[in-house]
Amino acid sequence: MVDSLDNTFNVRTLGNTTVLFDPELIGEPSFDIFDPEQLASQNRILGCALGRGNSFFFNYANREFVLRHFRRGGWVGRFVEDLYLGRAPDSSRAFRELRLLAAMFTDGLPVPRPVAAAFTRYGCCHRIDLITERIPLAMPLADRMEESSLSQIVWRQLGATVRQFHLKGIYHADLNARNILIDQEGAVFLIDFDRGEFRAGHAWQEDNLNRLLRSLHKFNKNLNSFKFDMADWRSFLQGYADAAS
Repeated sequence: MVDSLDNTFNVRTLGNTTVLFDPELIGEPSFDIFDPEQLASQNRILGCALGRGNSFFFNYANREFVLRHFRRGGWVGRFVEDLYLGRAPDSSRAFRELRLLAAMFTDGLPVPRPVAAAFTRYGCCHRIDLITERIPLAMPLADRMEESSLSQIVWRQLGATVRQFHLKGIYHADLNARNILIDQEGAVFLIDFDRGEFRAGHAWQEDNLNRLLRSLHKFNKNLNSFKFDMADWRSFLQGYADAAS
């Protein structure tokens, strides 16, 4: 399914950087779009989202995009900020995520439209970046829950949306309250599919849900203004179950 989408993207290489991109969205891209300093110097930066390495919102070709630079996490991240082993762009996490997003977007799943990925080689290692189209007027679930409690209807919608992905066999490696977006109309989207993949079977799905629940408990514990209780989670599970019928 993913391999058949290669004709959606073009490839451009300059020096040690290879870019995989959708020409319908950005034409022939400048390498500057992967450089926040260059974007800032051109007054294109619109804001940023905090996380492990900021994601930058910027405008280009009359559209709004999100630039995410990949940074190492866990114990490796204490010693290596953003270098990954490997010399092949196609096997990099950024190129794999771009193609996974393309497959999901084409299939009608609520994800950001993929735009471009960059792979820059440094000897036997590389650095990588990903650009997606910005979802208008959307904010992370965690931020919404700091502002106000969510209705049970919204919680059921959240559960139904996650079930959509599970029914398609989509595994989200970091399903948490910051990687779920809600727009002003109440539509739900999932973002950040780094290390995501298609998976067979169902055994992994419960663990995926438990990861999200742990995230909600963590925010609830650390933020006094965060509004979550187990009645919300029961509504989520109800929406998740109903979406299968």
